[in-house]
Amino acid sequence: MGRRRSFDVDEAVEAAAEVFARRAYDGVSIDDLVTRLGVHRNSLYGVFGSKRGLYLAALRRHVDQDVRPRLALVTEPGHVPAWDLLLVAAADRAREDPEVAELVSAVLCEVDAATGGPRATEGLLGRWLRHRAASGEGAPDNDDGPETVPDGED
Repeated sequence: MGRRRSFDVDEAVEAAAEVFARRAYDGVSIDDLVTRLGVHRNSLYGVFGSKRGLYLAALRRHVDQDVRPRLALVTEPGHVPAWDLLLVAAADRAREDPEVAELVSAVLCEVDAATGGPRATEGLLGRWLRHRAASGEGAPDNDDGPETVPDGED
C-alpha cells in the first residue's frame, strides 16, 4: 500500500498556476515548484508525472475556474481579464506544445464568441496589456505573487 498524499492537489495546482503565470514555463524549475508548493519532489512527480503535467493541470484549472466562468464579463466596459496564465501560455508555450496550442486556441474561440469576434477579442487583449504595463506587471518575472485580478472582482 502506498503512502497517503500529504498535500492538497487543488491547492498545489492553483499555486503552480500563479508561478507559471508570473515566470512562464521555462522560467520555472522543479526546485522552484517544490519550494513554492511546499511538496516533496517525488510527490510532485507521483501526482503530475512531470513539470509539463503540472503545467497542463494548472493551465486547465486556470481556464476552467478563471477564464470560462467570466466570459460574460468580457463585454463590460473597462473589464480587464485576469487571464495571465492563458495569455502567457499563448505567447510562451503554444508554439512548442500542441496540447497547449489546442487549449489556447479553443478558449480564444470562446472569447471571440463572447465578444462578437476576433477584433473585439484583440481590443480586450490590448486592454489587458495596457493594464499590465500601467500596473508594472508587464512581463513575467521572479515574483511569486498572485495573478492580476480585475478591479471589483475579488
